Amino acid sequence: MIYVTGDTHLDSEGRFNTRVFPEQKQMTKEDFLIICGDFGGVLFPEETKQEAKWLEEFEQRPFTTLFVDGNHENHERLASYPVREWNGGMVHVIRQHVLHLMRGQVFTLQGKTFFSFGGAQSTDVEGGLLELDDPNLKRKKAELRRRHVSFRVNRYDWWKEELPSPEELEEGLRNLAEHGNTVDYIITHCCAASTQELLGDDRYPQNVLTDYFEQLKNTVSFGKWFFGHYHDVRGIEAMDLGEKETFLYKQLVRIV
Repeated sequence: MIYVTGDTHLDSEGRFNTRVFPEQKQMTKEDFLIICGDFGGVLFPEETKQEAKWLEEFEQRPFTTLFVDGNHENHERLASYPVREWNGGMVHVIRQHVLHLMRGQVFTLQGKTFFSFGGAQSTDVEGGLLELDDPNLKRKKAELRRRHVSFRVNRYDWWKEELPSPEELEEGLRNLAEHGNTVDYIITHCCAASTQELLGDDRYPQNVLTDYFEQLKNTVSFGKWFFGHYHDVRGIEAMDLGEKETFLYKQLVRIV
């Protein structure tokens, strides 16, 4: 069995308990739950007690947890975890059964091929990026909070690596080409530029990653494309994305 869901942000709100998700009782470590970014288990500069508890909960689940990175992951910490080849692609090993699917990889799971590519552009930076070594950081943060203006702190809760490097983009194209530009599933955090337009939310800008996904949408043969990021609770039936692209937030969808 393979299930896929949207952002969890270190708070599943009961999404994975056995009452809401009873199917897990029949799952094993050879079955998979895939999270479409903003997993939340690797967020802070150092692993906190909250993160450790969260990660251990997933490690003890009967299935193996897989996730692509979002824009609320700590990309410096992600890069510090051991890298290994797994089922045809490269992963960061967060726990033995909690794996980060690295960008631009193709994995084979239960006879199906999956292309993974995390990342997205943050939108909650209306007040700009602050610097950790700014002597006026505390005052600036207090002022922005007083005005209810969102902001991020560079290298603390925002990383430029939320958007891909040219090397990551190229690796994705190369790995897809090696598979004949054909996969069964695409798993990302954000989506193609034209798909994003259909969501009807101008908070999300077009960028190098949405343009890259637009290229893939037009050149790669795929069965289904799953993505998260947009936190929309209207339900996919309210979004005319077509049959091949599926936006996920709190839904748990079985795909294999």
